[in-house]
Amino acid sequence: MASTNGSKSSSTTSKAKSTTASKGQTRSVAETAVDFPVGAVLAVTDRVTELVEPFTGRDAAEKQFKSYRTELRRRAKRTERRGATARRRATTEARKTRNRVEREARKRQRTVETTIKRNRDELQDRVRKAVDLLPV
Repeated sequence: MASTNGSKSSSTTSKAKSTTASKGQTRSVAETAVDFPVGAVLAVTDRVTELVEPFTGRDAAEKQFKSYRTELRRRAKRTERRGATARRRATTEARKTRNRVEREARKRQRTVETTIKRNRDELQDRVRKAVDLLPV
């Protein structure tokens, strides 16, 4: 009988631990469910404050707009330079390709002309020999 009482008390202890763990998990989930939206609202509030703060006074707003204009000009110039660089590279590459193709075409043309001239000369020689062999 003593052994059954011992196992009952350990079973009761395990249920108590399980209940305590379950309460702790529930509490953690509930805290997360509350903390997350509160943190999100605080983050949005901070961001809105950062965005609005430069425009609270006229001088500050003008200074901020001037800064935006300057940054916009700087980015536009940078973009223009990048475009010009890309255009120059493309033009250079196209010129190199055109020159290479023209060079190859001239080389092939010379080869064909040389072959035609050689064949023509060879044919003329054969015709002369054939004519010389004909009885007159």
